[in-house]
Parts: sequence; structure tokens; C-alpha cells
Amino acid sequence: MIEGVVVKDISFHKDARGWLAELFRTDETAEDMHPLMGYVSMTLPGVSRGPHEHVTQTDFFCFVGPSSFKVYLWDTRSGSKTFGQKVEFIAGEDLPKAVMVPPGVVHAYKNIGGAPGFVFNAPNSLYKGQGRKEPVDEIRYEDKPESGFILD
Repeated sequence: MIEGVVVKDISFHKDARGWLAELFRTDETAEDMHPLMGYVSMTLPGVSRGPHEHVTQTDFFCFVGPSSFKVYLWDTRSGSKTFGQKVEFIAGEDLPKAVMVPPGVVHAYKNIGGAPGFVFNAPNSLYKGQGRKEPVDEIRYEDKPESGFILD
């Protein structure tokens, strides 16, 4: 795994009503990764989001289904022990995971399942800052194939 990235299996606690899954606990997460907001996105089958990276933001993605995603990570931090490494794995309906991506790690995911898929994210900073008055903390590579951050 890439240094500083945390990937945690999500357990479903099932009963007659359905299920419950803990996504985040402050006693299991470094304080600098604690979320400040949360949102959910829906991605259609065959569609990807990213690749992009953040300068200061840590993303806290939760893939619980429906559908499955291929997650891509590239370590671009020159001081990291895993600098230059690329990691890929599957997360979602069959392999529910929480994935914390620190600043400087380029990341993307692609819906590889047959249904629309939901991803919950609880980043440790506010989108566009307090009152949505700051620049977005994002370096995008979607339209830059020369970057080398290629999804298959």
C-alpha cells in the first residue's frame, strides 16, 4: 500500500431490518484526517472520477455498494517511502472498504459494476473553504494523458 493511505474493510452488522456499517470513528482515525464535511456521489457504470490530487485535503471515501469500483492510487510525494508507486484494488458491494487518501496521492475510481454506484466521502476540509470563498484544492489530470495517470 502507499504510505499514509489507510484502507479498512467495512463490516456490515445485519439483522431483520437490514444492515448498519460504521464508516468513521475518531478513536480509530488520526486527528488530522477527521472529516469536516460529508457528501455522497453517484457514478454510472463504466464511468470514472479522477484522476486528481489535493494539496492539503485528505479524502475519506467509503465504498459500500451498490456496484463495485476499481480504485487507483499514485504516490507523487517525493519524500514518501512509496514515491512513484501505483496501487489498484477493488472496493464496493462485494468488498466494502473505507479509503483515506492523504494530500499528494493522485486518486481515481471507476464504476466496474453493472449498476449505478454510490460513494460517500468525508474530507478533512470544506469544499471551497469556509463559506465557499476559497479556491478548490484540486489538481485535475482527467484531460492530461501525458501525466501518466491512466485508468484502464
